[in-house]
Amino acid sequence: MVVIAVTAEPANETRVAISPDTVKRLANAGCNVKIESGAGLRSRFSDDLYEAQGAHIARTREDALSGADILLKVRRPSLEEVKALKPGAMVVAMLDPYGDRAGLDALAATGATLFSMEFMPRISRAQSMDVLSSQANLAGYKAVVNAAAMFEQAMPMMMTAAGTVPAARVFVMGAGVAGLQAIATARRLGAVVTATDVRPATKEQVLSLGAKFIAVEDEEFRQAETQAGYAKPMSAEYQKKQAELIASHIKTQDVVITTALIPGRPAPRLITREMVESMKPGSVIVDLAAERGGNCELTKPGETIVRHNVTIMGPLNLPSEMAYHASQMYAKNIGALLEHLAPNANLTFDMEDSITAGVVLTRDGEVLHGPTREWMKERVA
Repeated sequence: MVVIAVTAEPANETRVAISPDTVKRLANAGCNVKIESGAGLRSRFSDDLYEAQGAHIARTREDALSGADILLKVRRPSLEEVKALKPGAMVVAMLDPYGDRAGLDALAATGATLFSMEFMPRISRAQSMDVLSSQANLAGYKAVVNAAAMFEQAMPMMMTAAGTVPAARVFVMGAGVAGLQAIATARRLGAVVTATDVRPATKEQVLSLGAKFIAVEDEEFRQAETQAGYAKPMSAEYQKKQAELIASHIKTQDVVITTALIPGRPAPRLITREMVESMKPGSVIVDLAAERGGNCELTKPGETIVRHNVTIMGPLNLPSEMAYHASQMYAKNIGALLEHLAPNANLTFDMEDSITAGVVLTRDGEVLHGPTREWMKERVA
């Protein structure tokens, strides 16, 4: 029988790695799920809810970890947590592999098999396991809701006896999962929406949501997407032309949502100080790339500031502001992966499988993930 441990997250993380529904699925599959008491309270999941679905509530963290084959977390676990597991146990979490290198090395040195959920391959049979997409959906929605609250003006057009209120203008920079959800949410609120992205495939998606697409559509633009679906770094010449287009467009916008992020790299700079200065007083920028330095030159990660009469929000963890649904979705992603790894509660480890190979970061102290190995070589160089 596979023993699965779930422990509480740090104080700055309100999500939890498992929901009562996922506990039921895993328990019915023959797994023994042990949850640290109180681990789900900030996501509105009580111990009683978990227990009713077949979980064992551990009074302490140590009790939850004792004898566990797998540790499930939202964020990277502490070194002490991993050391408390069985030798060679599995850890499944969003490990932030390009963050604290020394901390990651220490975890790898324990010999645990580390699964980084951020590396889930973007293939059809892994869609149910894609945590980046599930959490980005919520982030895109919440970005618009927070911006609307901060904007202090109406979003939809209103025709009244006292006059007409024009619709707010919302510009979304980056049309990935978060960006597309931001477009859809802003449209639901009645805003006039425009969007940009360097990947040509996104144009049709943007138009299908009722937004206008803004981009320099030259030959480089038409070849600006990797096979994995990420944006390629663009040439300096293209960036200059795109920046000129954006500069002329952004000065007319009320709300700007930026979402451009390339894994393992600093966030691309999309909004300059001069662009912010050109915006209308009371405008709002929500920078979803703040965790990697921000798409806006003036962003302060983790802070909301006002510069040149423009409010700039640099949230670090928007999904955590909707912990109930974010945890439900994350738990379903985790549950789907565990069902893939442990059919009939028998744990398998097949590095020939593209899903397993895609998410395994380290095993027996060795980094197995190719892009991460290359990133480490660059850091050493």
